[in-house]
Amino acid sequence: MLTLTHLLEEAKCYETVRRLRWPEGNIECPHCQSPTVIKRGKDDKHPHRQRYTCKACEHQFDDLTGTVFMGRHQPLRVWIGCLYLMGLNLSNQQIAQELDLHKDDVHAMTTQLRQAMVEKKPEVQLSGTVECDEVYITAGHKGHPEAVQKKGGKGAGGSSKGFGVGAPSQRKSRRSWG
Repeated sequence: MLTLTHLLEEAKCYETVRRLRWPEGNIECPHCQSPTVIKRGKDDKHPHRQRYTCKACEHQFDDLTGTVFMGRHQPLRVWIGCLYLMGLNLSNQQIAQELDLHKDDVHAMTTQLRQAMVEKKPEVQLSGTVECDEVYITAGHKGHPEAVQKKGGKGAGGSSKGFGVGAPSQRKSRRSWG
């Protein structure tokens, strides 16, 4: 049976990781972020994995150091294939069939990949005017309904359902976390 991993080349997978990790082509040490790095040959077990040494802090690292792919037993092409199939919104069962892996292994892989994506996701920062079309407002305090006063009755344009009515409200955004 021909699977996706048979079509992926290990060399191109490492090339892709290097291009995504260092888009400008300037390799930096993951320990001290120094750009003074020298190449130290290829890995013995993985001939396409480049090894490096930082001149500043003298740490040794390779293409996968500090990534979700570091220290994994599956080849990089399997991880890249799994990531690609996740992007196609396939289930873990479908990914397992396509990669010819056990479903528990695929579950562990997809969990680790999703967690890594969440950790690397940049924090959303709003700026300018933020428009809000609907707002849900809680209509009472448990045990103390008199503590909540309604803003207008039926004739005042208010709604007892708790949803904002009328034109969308606008307000300036504020930073949530400082």
